Amino acid sequence: MQIHPTAIVHPKANLADDVEIGPFCLIGEHVTIGPGTRLVSHVTVDGWTEIGARCVLHPFASIGAPPQHLNYRGEPTKVVIGDDNILREYVTVNRGTAQGGGTTTIGSKNFLMAYVHVAHDCHLSSHLILANAASLAGHITIGDHAIIGGLTGIHQYVRIGSYSMVGGCCALGQDLPPYMRAAGGYRARMYGLNSVGLRRQGFSTDRISVLKRAYDILFRSGHRTAEAAKLAKVEFGDQPDVMTVLAFLEGTKRGICRSVSKDQEDEE
Repeated sequence: MQIHPTAIVHPKANLADDVEIGPFCLIGEHVTIGPGTRLVSHVTVDGWTEIGARCVLHPFASIGAPPQHLNYRGEPTKVVIGDDNILREYVTVNRGTAQGGGTTTIGSKNFLMAYVHVAHDCHLSSHLILANAASLAGHITIGDHAIIGGLTGIHQYVRIGSYSMVGGCCALGQDLPPYMRAAGGYRARMYGLNSVGLRRQGFSTDRISVLKRAYDILFRSGHRTAEAAKLAKVEFGDQPDVMTVLAFLEGTKRGICRSVSKDQEDEE
């Protein structure tokens, strides 16, 4: 274990043998850090926080601080972070609230760029990219392989599906289904499939074609969501990707991000 002499590490913190703690870091009493993880310098990890293996936390990251929630009264809520994550400068991850389930979670192999904020009770999956200054309000969930653009704000309780992409400098106030992309100013809209991202993740031309056809039925047919979902289920009931989208739609509470028309969609 390498602990720089200027770092302050609580004697009860649970650190793996090969953890590296750089200059001026602060590690609290209830912190657990897994093997191979490195804190570069000036990193604060506090509260009831668990960080997995081989993560790298860059200067001035703050992990496990109390939630920014007026009803928080010091309950022992948690942050749990998986393996192989990179958290760049000034990333903040707040622990959960008792009202929201008590835990903020981040999966594995994620890249959180500088100034990203992950608020209380968020649940981030794996293989995510959050670009600079993306800000997540409380209770947000994000599926695997999603990308969030820089300077983008996500409203509390919003869900973002797997393999989706949210563009930069926009505000997302409603759920974004899997495989889709959203962009825009004050309120983001869907702009069809995240086709480039899907191809990069190995989706075949046939899979993407099916999803495009389903998209037109679900979001451009003029039917109400429930009726469009019934039509899509009849036509694509044997297509797992479409079933994933339909299951996501059934679980929405904030509603689904509205789609632009076909002539407004830029081709990828």
